[in-house]
Formats: sequence, C-alpha cells, structure tokens
Amino acid sequence: MKIKHWLILILALAAVLRLYGLSRGDTVNDEVFYGFRAVGLMDFDEAADQTTPWEWTDPEIPGWMRMSFHDHPPLVFWIQHLSILVFGENNFALRFPSAILGVLSVYILYLIGERIFSERAGLLGAFLMAVTLNSVYISRTGMQEPYVIFFILLSSYLFLKSLEKENYLIWLGAALGFGFLAKYNTFILGPIFLTYLAFFRRDYFLNKKLWQGAFLSVAIFSPVIIYNIKLYQAVGHFDFQFSYIFGQNPEVWGVAPGKEIGTMAERARSFIPRLISSNSWLYLTAFSLVFLAGLGTFIKKPEKFLKENAFLLIVFAYLLLLLAVIGPSYRFLTMLTPFMVLTMAILFDYLYRIWPQKRLWAVLFAVFIAFEIFYAFNNQIAYYPVGPSPWLSSKVRYENYNWGHNALGDFFEKEFKGRMPAIRFEAQYDFIEKAQDRSLERAQKLGFGPYPAMVVTYGNFDRGAKLWVLDRLHIYHGWPIISFDTYLSYMKENGADYYKRVGFKYYYFVLSSNIAPTSEFLARIQKNQPMGILNPRGDEAFRVYKLSSADY
Repeated sequence: MKIKHWLILILALAAVLRLYGLSRGDTVNDEVFYGFRAVGLMDFDEAADQTTPWEWTDPEIPGWMRMSFHDHPPLVFWIQHLSILVFGENNFALRFPSAILGVLSVYILYLIGERIFSERAGLLGAFLMAVTLNSVYISRTGMQEPYVIFFILLSSYLFLKSLEKENYLIWLGAALGFGFLAKYNTFILGPIFLTYLAFFRRDYFLNKKLWQGAFLSVAIFSPVIIYNIKLYQAVGHFDFQFSYIFGQNPEVWGVAPGKEIGTMAERARSFIPRLISSNSWLYLTAFSLVFLAGLGTFIKKPEKFLKENAFLLIVFAYLLLLLAVIGPSYRFLTMLTPFMVLTMAILFDYLYRIWPQKRLWAVLFAVFIAFEIFYAFNNQIAYYPVGPSPWLSSKVRYENYNWGHNALGDFFEKEFKGRMPAIRFEAQYDFIEKAQDRSLERAQKLGFGPYPAMVVTYGNFDRGAKLWVLDRLHIYHGWPIISFDTYLSYMKENGADYYKRVGFKYYYFVLSSNIAPTSEFLARIQKNQPMGILNPRGDEAFRVYKLSSADY
C-alpha cells in the first residue's frame, strides 16, 4: 500500500477515535470554564475566588475588556464560540474543535517526522499519535491543550521548513502569534527555536524575515498586549496569569485556583505516577526501551547522536523545564506525547530497516497498535472501562467520567424545549441581564411559549458540571435556578406563599442520589414520586421531583 493510502487510513482512524461518541463523558474539568464563557464570550463564570474585570466595572464595561479574558488569551474562547453557534450549546460543540485539531496534529507530526528523519518514521509516528491514549484523551476535551499541541507542532514544522526556505519565517511568525493567543504555555516555543538557531543557524538572527515574522506574531498577539496595558492602567496589575508570573498578588485574586501545584520536589515525585496514569503500560514500556537505546547510542557516539537529534532534544529539555514550573498534571503531560511518539518512531523505523523478518516486525507493530486502539477506546470512548488498572484501564478516565450530569442536562433540555422562562430573577450584573434579554428575544422570535417554572438544587454538585448543565441555563437564558438554601431564605423573608404570588406554577427539585436530604427538604417533596436520572451504567445519579402549585 502506498504512503498516501497509509496516511489516509491513519487520519481516518485518528478521526474515528476523536469524533465517535464525542459528547460522552461529563463536563467536570476545566473545559467547562472555557466553554461556559465561550457561549456568549462573557468573562464571567461565577468564580467567587477569581472575580473578573467585568464584575468590577459593571455596568460600564469598556470595550478593551472584550479583547481578551482575565485569566487566558481569547483564541480558544473565540473558536469554541463559533462551534457553539454552529452546533448549539452542547458537549459536541464544546469539544469538536479539539477533535479536529487532534486529527490535524497527527498529520503535522507526519510532516515533521518525514522532514527530520524519514517518510516511514513520520508515518509510524503519526500512527502512534493517532491511537495512543494521551493524544486521544486530550483531543476529546474542550480544554486548551489540543490547541497548544497543534500550534507547537505547526510552529515546529514551519520552523524546520524555514531552515531551508527563509520565506517560511513569515508563516512561522503567524503560527506563533496564534499559538500565543491560544495559551501562554506556547511562549516556550521562543526559547526552543532561538536555542536551535544559536547552535546551528546564527546567521538567521540578521535575517530580516525573522524579524518580520516576529513583528507579525506580536501584531497577532496585540489584543492581549493592549488588554494588559489597559488593565494595568485601570487597576494597577496585569491579568491573572501575568500578575502571578510577575508576583503582583492583587487583593482581588488573593486565592489563586489552579496554582496549588506543590513544591518542586512534589512535582518531581508526581511526574512518573501521572505519566503512568495517562498512558498505557505497553506504550511506556516501548518508550523506556527507546530511551535506553538512545542513551546507549549517546554513550557510544555522543557527537553524532546530539547532531542528529538536536531539535528533539531541545524540545524535550524545554518542555520538561516548563512542566517543572507549571506542574505535571494530566493535561500538561500531553504536550510531551507528540515528541515521545516521534522518538519511538525513529527506533521502530531503524528496527524495520535492520530486521531480517520484516513480516514479523509488521505483526508485532500491528499488535502494538491494536492494543493502543483498545486502550484508548476502553478509557475514552466506552462509557466505563473494563479491566484492572493500569493493565486495561487508566485513571485519566476520571477527567471526563460518566457520572450522570449529561443525563441531567438532557432531562432539562427536553423539559425546556420550545419554552422560555415566564419569570426570571433579577440578574446580579447588568451584562447578565443583557445576555438573558437577547436569549428571550430569540426565543420569542422562534415562537417559544412562556413556562412559569423554577429549578431548586439540593446537594453538593460538582461545580464544573453544574456550571455547564444548570447554571448556563440560568446565566444565559434566564431560567430561575437556585439552591435549596436560597429557596428557603426567600420564603422566610417574603412569606410561605412567595413563589405562588410571584407566579411560579412548576417546581423542579433536583437531588443528588448519594445525598441524604434533611427533613425540611423531604417535607417539600413527600407527596411526589421522583423521576430517576440514570447514568449510562443504569445507576441513579439524580432524582428530580416535579411539583405544581397544587402540591403546595
């Protein structure tokens, strides 16, 4: 079979593993905090410990505050917003761009492997990238890392091309600019490329196209630069990430969620266990053998080894340094995956060339790929993995586990379909009220009927899942959704018949099934039979009690 046919097969396999059942898995990780804001490009996610400039300046939000976000650059939010406009407010739209970038990353990895080693090495690397768990996992989430990996690979390819054709330096500048707009971690590309040039192509520092590309990257990144300059002028500090980097410690962000990464020693100790938890044992065994083989080659022929593998070694050195600074969380470790599989592909290619029994090599490689496909499917696509950990299942599945929040979201989507809130509570901020106004105007144009209902939640809901499944309906669409404690406090302040007087006729009490409710809660729903919300395994995750005014 020709190379191009193999490449098409690999990309098709990568697409299946990333797109099939993409909506599965609850939204319980950081993808929620990007997707929620991407719905309306609104810098607000109900984070009491990390309030935003929109909240500080409401109702007079200056235009420059819409150029970026308080904690991350804007590109991921913009792309997810477009996806949501096309596919609607759902898990698929949240994750679809990540899946597409995951497939494109497989292709770019092939191009890199082909350029610095051989066509077969590029193909083998792409095959591994397409099926290995860490790559599949991150491509099936709406987090920033799929974007980071894509721009790291795209920039690396354009950098390598520019070493032959300097015009590619302009394209490299554009790729870097967009990478910086995706996440600040991509800044690590600057030291990587500059270090390589310092060792091998110092003449490029005087190349005008290099500086033109640098200017272009700054121009593309300029919305974030302007945002931070204006923010500093307004409040005396930069955005959340830059203020942390520069040690500004503003009072409004006295608590820094996501920065509790432990000491350097703790980060080092957790590196290997987390690497084991997010990759198959077979994959890590193969990589360990490749590492030992590379170490042996280095000992025998150090100069030759360093020269032939300089770019990969520089990339690994800087990525490991970055992980030491930001911590080896599962999602950050995915940045290593493309270069790990490329390293493995080099040895596999070498073994193929020297192995007399090429058919046996092909069989062993096929068995390896088959296991990786199973491992990725079992831990990311199957609703629940089968088999013991780490041999058949992985802890990374808990990054988007099927707890039952998706089913709860589906329940309310059906309940509210073709309806709009007849009553809404007063919004906390003017920008929220405007978002709700826009939603109600759209609903009226579509002929939705007013529905005088409210939702009352009871129990310790996962904050991320609740933000996407329920709070999104409240913040963006005006549906009255409150906690049971708030529900009671309103009645104590305004009388037992307060909600009837307001005009509510239907009440949905949502209870986590693993919570033992108080007598006060039971008194509200004792006459009604619950509707069980089941997770994909068939276990009851939530109970919903639907009451009408007659039940009061």
